[in-house]
Amino acid sequence: MEINLTELAARVGASLRGDGDVLVSRVAQLNQAAEGTLSFLGDAKYRARLAETRASAVILSEADADQCPVPVLVSKNPYLTFAEAARILHPPAPVVGGVHPSAAVDPSARIDPTAWVGPLTVVEADAVIGAGVFVGPSCVIGQGVRIGEDSRLVARVTLCAGTQVGRRALLHPGAVIGREGFGFARDGERWVRIPQIGRAVLGDDVEIGANTCVDRGAIGDTVLGDGVKLDNHIQIGHNVEIGDNTAMAANTGISGSTRIGRNCTIAGAVGMAGHLEIADNVHFTGMAMVTKSFLEPGVYSSGIPAMPSGAWRRNVARFRQLDELARRLKQLETSLEIMNQAQGREES
Repeated sequence: MEINLTELAARVGASLRGDGDVLVSRVAQLNQAAEGTLSFLGDAKYRARLAETRASAVILSEADADQCPVPVLVSKNPYLTFAEAARILHPPAPVVGGVHPSAAVDPSARIDPTAWVGPLTVVEADAVIGAGVFVGPSCVIGQGVRIGEDSRLVARVTLCAGTQVGRRALLHPGAVIGREGFGFARDGERWVRIPQIGRAVLGDDVEIGANTCVDRGAIGDTVLGDGVKLDNHIQIGHNVEIGDNTAMAANTGISGSTRIGRNCTIAGAVGMAGHLEIADNVHFTGMAMVTKSFLEPGVYSSGIPAMPSGAWRRNVARFRQLDELARRLKQLETSLEIMNQAQGREES
């Protein structure tokens, strides 16, 4: 889409400095920009690239505005403004209603005329697909599934029976929502599956990354609130509840029946045990191992950062000696206490 800077600035709420008639049609990085592109500066360490950029305009902060040789859109939050501008310049293709001839649709399913069902997709009994929904190729829409208006299933998405998806959701290829959770009872040396009879319920504006799995509840529901964002390769166990606008990065695993609050961030490769309570506004850094509840907002970390392998080997050797060192320290403390007591008796 092509738009002039005057209109773009008005739509994103930025302050324009420069020629408002300049046209931009796409976004680009500062060092790869060309005529007709819009770029942004959100990190001061890339400031040197401003002088050489070939972008037609740049989104940046007030502090950097005087250093840019091309028109600028000044913003208090350049990254957010860039995101809004990118959505304007690169809108999704409009959904054209219809059902591909190769799709298999149960007669009892209800598909809004403005929704699209792609090739080789299966829509089972009593499913409901709302207005403006895009269902890409090779998806499976299980029995009784509900998909809210303007949601988009890119391709090969599986929504198991009873799954509920809110409005404007975005589900990427390979996502599996509502599969039976990992629930078993022990019978001697064998495992007996516990039927998982709950649902997976997704709120509005939820995004699910590629090959991410959200299990249905065992009895109650697994619930993702409005605005939840899940990256690729994430596992959400049964009966997990995730509050509104919480975001979670790739390779994270959340065990069953854990409740995570609103506005949390879970960085990559975090492992979280089951039956925990995580408060609102809690932030876990990468590879944190969460084994207890956190009831106060804040930033929490665990794990050991990478270091030179020689230092790592020395530290591992010391780890193995910790128990012995603790025992010896206890002995020294006991001996010191005995000596102090003896000295006190002599002085009295």
